[in-house]
Amino acid sequence: MSLATIFGVAAAIVGIVSFVPQAYKIFKTRKTKDLSLPMWILQVTAFALWVTYGAVSGNWTIIVPNSILFLLSCLILGMKIFA
Repeated sequence: MSLATIFGVAAAIVGIVSFVPQAYKIFKTRKTKDLSLPMWILQVTAFALWVTYGAVSGNWTIIVPNSILFLLSCLILGMKIFA
């Protein structure tokens, strides 16, 4: 495994681990009132773009974590819009 891949995997793990507690709290409490709708729209867009970039470049260390974060962000955005 190359040094670049090791850093990519580490960044992926840290990114997901840092996001999960907030997502868990939102799913548990169902409270999204204090979340900024424009920020979550941008967040979902950013993750979608990262997944696309990863797919085009064939980089699984970008595709996998950003796909997970994209799905979590979409769920939170859906809760924000429809709750």
